Amino acid sequence: MTVLETSILELADLTVQRGEIPLCEAVSLQLPAGSICHLIGANGTGKTTLLMQLAGLLPVMTGTVSYQGQAGLPIQPLYVSHQLGIHPDLTVAQNLIFLLNLYGISPSASDIDDALTWVGLQGFETISSSHLSAGQTRRITLARLYLLTPDVTPLWLLDEPFTALDVDMVARMERRLHDFAHAGGAILTTSHQAVGVANQVLDLSDYMV
Repeated sequence: MTVLETSILELADLTVQRGEIPLCEAVSLQLPAGSICHLIGANGTGKTTLLMQLAGLLPVMTGTVSYQGQAGLPIQPLYVSHQLGIHPDLTVAQNLIFLLNLYGISPSASDIDDALTWVGLQGFETISSSHLSAGQTRRITLARLYLLTPDVTPLWLLDEPFTALDVDMVARMERRLHDFAHAGGAILTTSHQAVGVANQVLDLSDYMV
């Protein structure tokens, strides 16, 4: 399909700050549909802080954020963070269902099977998440990407999505990011490794106070 040049996310003169301490100033960015932006910068520049601001978890004190032409966050973006949000007492399938329910999706058993197969957790549906390794737990949070589309949430904010993944899963993830952007979504992602499908870069080191 042809990707429309719709602005999904715009930042203008944004201050990235931790508490009362500004880390970066005058950060500006445009993410039209089809964008995959690799967010980089030296340690301490506030990459995770910026993603948390854009996810609505931390306040934006200075500057503006526009989401699909509207101020603020009228539609909740997808935010995948270091803090996984997985409940150890729930099964793998129950955790995935909960994560999808947050976006109004009630997945079928087939959907769950397909998503868990995509991340290599087929057969783990009824296993307690407390029995998983860190890498397997990480894959539960990523499994929802298989089922989320730009119609549900046009913006993905991903904080180190490739952490603890093997080469094959990284390749599958990059294909999924490409397909989501090609369908009209936009992605802002941090990563300590190269993001082969990225078509934009935002370097917070350029904006440090």
